[in-house]
Amino acid sequence: MPPHGRRRNCHLLLLLSLVTFLVTTASAASAVLGIDIGTEYIKAALVKPGIPLEIVLTKDSKRKEAAAVAFKPLRTKSSSSSSDAFPERLYGGDALALSARYPSDVYLNLKPLLGLKAKNNGFVKEYSAWHPGLKIVETQERGTVSFQSESFVEGEDPFTVEELLAMEFQNIKSNAEAFAGKGSMIRDVVLSIPGFYTAEEKRAIQVAADLADLRVLAMTSDGLSVGLNYATSRTFPVVKGTVKPEYHLVYDMGAGSTTATILRFQGKNVKDVGKFNKTVQDVQVLGVGWDKTLGGDAFNGLILEDLITKFGDSKRIKALGADASFIKKDGRTVAKLWKEVERLRQVLSANTEATSSFEGLLYEDVNFKYKLTRAEFESLTAKYTERVRFPIMQALSLAKLDLVDLESVILHGGAVRTPFVQKELESIIGSHKVRTNVNSDEAACFGAAFKAAGISPSFRVKEIRVGDVAAHAVGLSWVSDGKERQQKLFQQSSHTGTEKQVPFKITEDFSFSLHQQILDGVEGTRDIPISRIQTLNLTASVKELTEKSGCSIAGVNTTFSIRLSPINGLPEVTRGSVSCEAVETKKGDFVDNVKGLFGFGSKKGEQDTLGSESETSSTSSKAATESPAAPPSKSSASEPKASSSKTTEKPKDAKKKIEVVYVGISVNETGLPQFSPSELRRIKDRMASFDASDRNRKLREEALNTLEGYTYKARDLIEDEGFVKASTGQERAKIEEKFKTASDWLYGDGADASREELKSRLKELRDLVDPIQKRKEEALKRPQEVKSLQDSLEQTKGLIEMVRLQAAKASEAAASASASSASSASEAQATPQTTSTVDDGFADLEEEPSTTSTKPATASKVPEMPTYSTEDIADMSRTHESIKKWLDDKLAEQEKLGPTDDPVILSSDLAAKSKELNKVVMEVLQKKMQVPPKPKSSKKPKKSKTKSPKKSKTTSSNSSSTSAAAESDIPKVDKEGDAVNPGEIEEGKDEL
Repeated sequence: MPPHGRRRNCHLLLLLSLVTFLVTTASAASAVLGIDIGTEYIKAALVKPGIPLEIVLTKDSKRKEAAAVAFKPLRTKSSSSSSDAFPERLYGGDALALSARYPSDVYLNLKPLLGLKAKNNGFVKEYSAWHPGLKIVETQERGTVSFQSESFVEGEDPFTVEELLAMEFQNIKSNAEAFAGKGSMIRDVVLSIPGFYTAEEKRAIQVAADLADLRVLAMTSDGLSVGLNYATSRTFPVVKGTVKPEYHLVYDMGAGSTTATILRFQGKNVKDVGKFNKTVQDVQVLGVGWDKTLGGDAFNGLILEDLITKFGDSKRIKALGADASFIKKDGRTVAKLWKEVERLRQVLSANTEATSSFEGLLYEDVNFKYKLTRAEFESLTAKYTERVRFPIMQALSLAKLDLVDLESVILHGGAVRTPFVQKELESIIGSHKVRTNVNSDEAACFGAAFKAAGISPSFRVKEIRVGDVAAHAVGLSWVSDGKERQQKLFQQSSHTGTEKQVPFKITEDFSFSLHQQILDGVEGTRDIPISRIQTLNLTASVKELTEKSGCSIAGVNTTFSIRLSPINGLPEVTRGSVSCEAVETKKGDFVDNVKGLFGFGSKKGEQDTLGSESETSSTSSKAATESPAAPPSKSSASEPKASSSKTTEKPKDAKKKIEVVYVGISVNETGLPQFSPSELRRIKDRMASFDASDRNRKLREEALNTLEGYTYKARDLIEDEGFVKASTGQERAKIEEKFKTASDWLYGDGADASREELKSRLKELRDLVDPIQKRKEEALKRPQEVKSLQDSLEQTKGLIEMVRLQAAKASEAAASASASSASSASEAQATPQTTSTVDDGFADLEEEPSTTSTKPATASKVPEMPTYSTEDIADMSRTHESIKKWLDDKLAEQEKLGPTDDPVILSSDLAAKSKELNKVVMEVLQKKMQVPPKPKSSKKPKKSKTKSPKKSKTTSSNSSSTSAAAESDIPKVDKEGDAVNPGEIEEGKDEL
C-alpha cells in the first residue's frame, strides 16, 4: 500500500484528471450551430469556446455548400437488403459536377419540395421540367415527394425529401465538427427558415434534423435572423419623449422564394438584479410578406426555356429530326444547360451580355452557342417585375405602417443582386433607403448562430430580445350542441410565445381541432389542419367538483391554455383544467390536528380563557419571585375580561375559493400523415448503412493509395546505391517483376478490388522489400551503436575500479576511527572537571557572568560507513562482463557475413544492451546521492545570569578597553537614527 502522502497525491491526480475530462467534455458539448437553409446553398456558422462566431468551411474551404447530394453508382446496383456496398455520396460542388453524367442521381434545390404533395401540384411539375432526369414518385401513405434512384435495384424504397435533406445536414454537421477540432461533437442547432413556412414544412424540417441527430433549439425566420445580425453591432435609443423606434424592412430574395419582413428596433429599460435597471436591445417582427415562387430559380427557368427554344430551332437539331420538346426530355442535356444557365444570370448582373458554348449536347453529337443580353433577359422577366412589389405591400399592411415610416431596406439573398429587381425596389422605396450594410449571403446564418449562443447556457452574449410572428392565423374548431363552431385564436401578427386562455361551456369529454389559415401570397387562402386534441378525464373531473366541492354544473368552467410555441411557432396546448367557485370549509392544518389528538386543542373560545388564566398566574408568580412586595399587575386582572369577550364574538361570513382540477389530454397531429416509427427506423438504418459504406470506402481508398505509392517507391529503391549493395541481383529482379505485375493489376482489375485484397497485395511486396531495406538501414546504424556500447563498457570498467578503491579506503578509515574512539572514551573518564571562563572580547562592557559549568567530554565522530557494498560492485562487474562477452561474440559472427546477408546483431539490440548497462550503473550511483536525515540535536541548557564585579584583564584586554573607552564618547545610533545604549547593542549581538 502506498504511503499516505503518495495516496493523497494519487487522489489529487485522479480528481484533476476528472475535472479536466469534465471540462473537455463540457467544452465539446457546448458548441452550437446556426444553419441558414437556402434553396441553392446551405450556410452554417459555429459558436464554440475559442471560436466566437465563424463560418463553417466546406471540405474545399468554401464558405457555402451547394444544397445538393448525389449518388455515384457502382458497377452493380445496390440494395438495402445487402448493405455491403452503397453508392458513394457526394455533396455540394462535387455533387453538381456529376449532374451531366448521372442526372437521375443528383438531387439539388430540394427545399421548396418540403411538405408538398407529389400529384396535382404546380411547383412539383415545374421542378420536374427543370430536372427531367430525376424520377419523382409518390411516398406511400403520405403522398409527398420522393425520388427513385437508378443506383439501386428495382423495388428499392424511394428516397424522401426529408431523408435527402438529412444527409445534407449530416454533411454540414461533419464539416462543423472537423472545423471545431478533434473530439468535438455538435448537436444543438438553430435553423433559419422562410417566415411563411407552414406546419407541414416545419414538421418536415424537424424530421430531417432528427434523422441527422440534430437537436433543434429554435426555428427562426430568415428576416428575423438578418435583423438579429444587424442589431449585434448597433445600439438603438430607448423610446421616450420624441425618440421613436426605428423601422427597417429586410428584403430577402433567394433562389426559391422572396420574403419581406418589417422589423422594429429600439432600446428598452428592463428590471435587473435588485433595484437596478438595465438597457437591452429589442428586435420585433411586425409583419411578413412573401412570394413562394419568385426567386433565382424562376429567372433561371425563363433563360432555360429561351435557350432550349433557340437550340431546338437550330439547323443541326432539325436535321436530326428533333425539336424543343424532345430536348426537354433528355436528362443529360437539360442538366448541362441548367448548370450553365445559373452562370449566365450571374454574369448579366454585372455585364450587359453573356455568351456560352456547349459541346456534345444530345448524345454528344451537337455543339451550340448561345448569347443573351441584359435587355433580352429583362424582357423575359417583365411579368415578374410587378411581383417584386407584392411582398413589401403585404408586410406593410400587416405591420400597419407606410413606406415613409421605413428607415431603410436591408437587402439579403443572391437573387437580390439582379439589376431589374434593384431598380424596382428603388422605384418603390427610393434609392437613398436601399442599403447593403449586411452580408447578403451570411447575415441570416450569423443571426441564427447568435441566437443559438443566446439560448445555450454555455455562452454569454449581448442581450437582444427578439420576437417573431406567426405569419399565419390560427383557428380553433369544435362541435357543441350538434353544431360546428369556430374561433380565431391568433392573428398573423401574433408573436411566438403568446399564450391564451380559451374557455368552453362543455362539461363532458370532447375534442377540438387547431388549424392554420394559409395566405399563399398571390394564390389566395386555404386552411390546413394542425392537430386534434381529445380530453381524457373531463367528465370525471366535473363529477369530482360537483360531489366533493358542492359545485353546480352551471358553475363549472372548462379552460385550455394554448400558446404559439417559442421553438417553431406552431400552436400547442400547454394544459387544460375545470374550475368552479366553492364555499371554503375551515379545516385545521396538520399541527392543529396533532394538538387535538393529544388533548391540547385549538386556542379558541374557552381554551383562550384557560390560557389567559394560566398566563396570568405564571406572570404573577414570576413577579412575586422577583419582587415579593410588588402589588398585583392591573393588566393581568383585565385579561379574563378580554377572553370572555372573544367567546361572545359572532363568526364571520364563510369564504369562497376557486377549486381547480386539471384535465388530461391527448394530442394527435393532423394534416399530412406523419412518418410511422417503423418507417423512421428503416430510414435511419439505411442512412447508417450509407455511413458504414462511406467509411469502408474511405479506408479502401487509403489502402489503394498506399499500394499505388509503394509501387512508385519501389522503382526508386531498385536504383538506390545502398539498396543495391544490400540485395542480390536475383532479389532485385524478383522485386521488379512483382512490382510491375502489381502496377498492371492496379490499373486493371485492382480498381474494384476490396480493401482486404489491396492489403494482401501490399503485404506481398513488403515481404520482399522490407528485409533488404532492413539490411541497408542496419549497415548505416550498426557502427555508431557498436561504438556507443563499447564506450559505455569502458566507462563502466573505470567506474568499477574507482568504486573498489573507494570502498577499500572507507573500510580502513572505519577501522582506524573505531580504535581512536575507544581510547578517547577512556581518557575522558580519567580527566577531572575544570572551571572554564570564556573571554567574549568585550572587556570594557558591563557583563553578566554565567554560572560555573562543567565541560563534558567531547564525543568522537561515528566512522562513516562505506557507500558501496560488495554486492554493488559484484552486480556491476557481472553485468559488464556478460554484455562485453555478448558483444564480442556477436561482432565475431557479424564479421563472417556479407552485405547481402541478414545481420545477426541489430541496432535495436545494441541500444537495449546500452540501456541495461546504464540502468545498473545508475542504480549504484544513486546510492551516493541519497543523503541520510540529520539527527535531532539536544537543546542547550539556558545560562542563569547574575551580576558580579569586573575581573582584571591582561594587557591586551586593557588596551582594548582603552580603545573602547575612547570610542564610548561617540553616541551610537540605530538604523532609524535614535541613540541607543551600548549594552543593548552587545545584548543584541549575543542574541543573534
